[in-house]
Amino acid sequence: MKPTLGVCYYPEHWPEEMWADDAARMVETGLTWVRIGEFAWSRMEPDPGDLQLDWLDRAIETLGSAGLKVILGTPTATPPRWMLDKHPDMLAVDAEGRPRKFGSRRHYCFSHQGYLEDCRRITRILAKRYGRNPHIQAWQTDNEYGCHDTTISYSDAAREAFRDWLAQRYQSPDVLNRAWGNVFWSMEYRDFNDIELPNLTVTEPNPAHVMAFRRFASDQVVRFNRAQVDIIRRHSDAPILHNYMGRVTDFDHFDVGADLDIASWDSYPIGFLSDRLGADEAQKKRFLKQGDPDFQAFHHDLYRAVGRGRWWVMEQQPGPVNWAPWNPAPLPGMARLWAWEAFAHGAETVCYFRWRQAPFAQEQMHAGLLRPDSQAAPALAEAAQVAREIEQLPDTDPAQADVAIVFDYASQWAWEIQPQGADFDYFALVFDTYRALRRLGLNVDFLPPDSGDLSPYRAVFIPGAVTLKSGLLEALATYDGLAVLGPRTNSKTDEMAIRLPLPPDLPGLDATVSLVESLPPGAEMPLAEGGANTRWFEALEGATDVVETTDDGRPYLVREGNLLYLAGWPDDTAFARITARVCKEAGLSTVEMPGGLRQRLTAGHRFLFNYNAVPVTHDGITIPAAGVHWQAQ
Repeated sequence: MKPTLGVCYYPEHWPEEMWADDAARMVETGLTWVRIGEFAWSRMEPDPGDLQLDWLDRAIETLGSAGLKVILGTPTATPPRWMLDKHPDMLAVDAEGRPRKFGSRRHYCFSHQGYLEDCRRITRILAKRYGRNPHIQAWQTDNEYGCHDTTISYSDAAREAFRDWLAQRYQSPDVLNRAWGNVFWSMEYRDFNDIELPNLTVTEPNPAHVMAFRRFASDQVVRFNRAQVDIIRRHSDAPILHNYMGRVTDFDHFDVGADLDIASWDSYPIGFLSDRLGADEAQKKRFLKQGDPDFQAFHHDLYRAVGRGRWWVMEQQPGPVNWAPWNPAPLPGMARLWAWEAFAHGAETVCYFRWRQAPFAQEQMHAGLLRPDSQAAPALAEAAQVAREIEQLPDTDPAQADVAIVFDYASQWAWEIQPQGADFDYFALVFDTYRALRRLGLNVDFLPPDSGDLSPYRAVFIPGAVTLKSGLLEALATYDGLAVLGPRTNSKTDEMAIRLPLPPDLPGLDATVSLVESLPPGAEMPLAEGGANTRWFEALEGATDVVETTDDGRPYLVREGNLLYLAGWPDDTAFARITARVCKEAGLSTVEMPGGLRQRLTAGHRFLFNYNAVPVTHDGITIPAAGVHWQAQ
C-alpha cells in the first residue's frame, strides 16, 4: 500500500480567484486528497430551502480538475442560525440544566428528531448532487462527534428519547427496578415516564441509572451517524468515514465504526500533551515541542481496530494550535515524523489541518501549511518532503502484532460513574499498559470487547474491563497464549452491581477479590521485586499460584495455567518488569527502547522514531532529533 497525503481546505473562506492557485500548489506539494464542506451549511443554504450550491460545484471542479481527490463532509456539525428559529429546542443542555448557545459549533442535541430530519435532508441533497461526481472520492459524516463535551445532553428531547430507550430495553418498570436495585433509597418507579435524566440530584444518582444513560447517549450518536451513512450509500459508492478525536471516550467508537468504511482521527500531539494526557510537569517539559511518544501511536492502533484495518489521520497538526493552555511550535521535523509514524501504523492517508491559516474567527491562531498571507509556513516543506519520500519507499503494509489489548468504551463510563478513587481512570490504565508494551519495541493491536478470536496473539492484556462479554469469555477458554487481566476486570454486572460470585469470577482461576481499596498519591505500596503499586489494590483470596507479591507478602500477580490476574495498578518500573516477564514467557522478542525512541515494524521495514530534542543512538544507528529512520528487514 502506498500511503498518501492530503489537506483540509475551506474554499468558502477565500476569494474564488484563489482556488485554482491553491489547488495547483497543493498538487505541487505532493498532496493527493483535499477535505471540504464540513462547516459550510450557511453558505450551502443561507435561508431555509434556499440552496446555493453553485459555488460548491465550482470548488469541487476546480480542485478535482487540478488532480486532487475530494473528501466531501456533511455540514451537520455547524447548523446555521436560522435552524434555531426552526427548532428552538434543538440545543444540547449541560448537566447543570443550561442550554448550549449558538455562537460556535456542535450546538445540537443528538436526540432532537426535528434536527435529525434536517440533517437527513441536507445529506440527501448533497448525496444526490455529488454521489456520482468523479471528483468525490470519499465522504465524511459531520465532524468530531463528542468534541466540546457534546455527546451527553440533558434536554427535553433527550429525556423523552431516553424513556423510550428504557422501555425498549427493560419492557416493564418492574424489570428495570430489579435490574437497577431501586429498592435502595425508595427509588422504585411505577412508569417509565416517571424517570428523569440523572443530573441535578441531591447526591449521586444510582450508578445503574447513569450507566443506562451513558449507553443511551452513545446509541444516539450511532443513530445520528447511521442516518447520514444510509443516505450516502444509496447515492455513492465512495467510502464513508468520520474523524474521531484523541481521548474522547463518551460514545462507543466501535459501534459508530461498524457503519463506516474507514476510521479517521484528528491528531494534535502537542495540544494533547498539555490539554488531555495528564502528563507530569517533567514529561510536558521534555516533550513540549514533540508531543508524548506513545499518545499518537495509541490512537493509531485503536482507530485501526475501529476501522477494521482501514484508517486515516484526517487532521494532522502542522504548527501551533489555538486551543491548548499553551501552544508551542513543533520542533523542526515533527510534522514529518508524525506523518511517517502514522504510515508505519498502517494509515492510508494523512491530511494536514489546514491549508492556509485563517486570519479571522475562532481558529485564527491555528497554524496551517501556509501563513495567512499565503507564504509557506514551516510544515509545508516537511509535507513536501514526506510526499517525495513516499515515492521512494516501498509499501508500508502493516505486520501482524504478537500482542493485543482489549479496549472497552463502556468500562470508561463505568469507572467515571463509580471511580472509587479520584484518580482511577480506565483510559489511563489502558494507556499505561500500552506504553509498557511499546517501550519493549512491540507492535500492539487493540481488540473490541466482544472479540471472539484471540488466536493471532501470543499475549493479550485485558485491564479494567468492567464486564467480560460472553464472546470474549469463550475465546479465553480456548486461548493458548498468555492472558493478563485486572485490576477491576469483570467486577460488575451490566447493571453496575457487584458480581456474585465475587469477581473476577473467571473459570479455572481460584482467586477472589475480597476487598478493594483506592490509594491516594503518596500511599504507594512497594512490591517485592521492585517498583510499587499505585492508585488501586485488591486483596485476593484463593489457592491459585502467586507469581508476584507486595513487599509485605500479599498476592499481587497470580496465575492458573495461561491466565494471570493483576491485583493493582503498577508504576512504570513494575509495569515494565511485569510486561517483560509475560512477553518473555510468551516467546516474544523484545528490546528495551531508550527514552523517547520508539520502534514500529511493518511487513517489510523497521521504523525508528526519535521523539527527543537531541539525537539518540540505538543499535549502532544515530537518529537525529525529531528524526525518522527506516530499514528493510
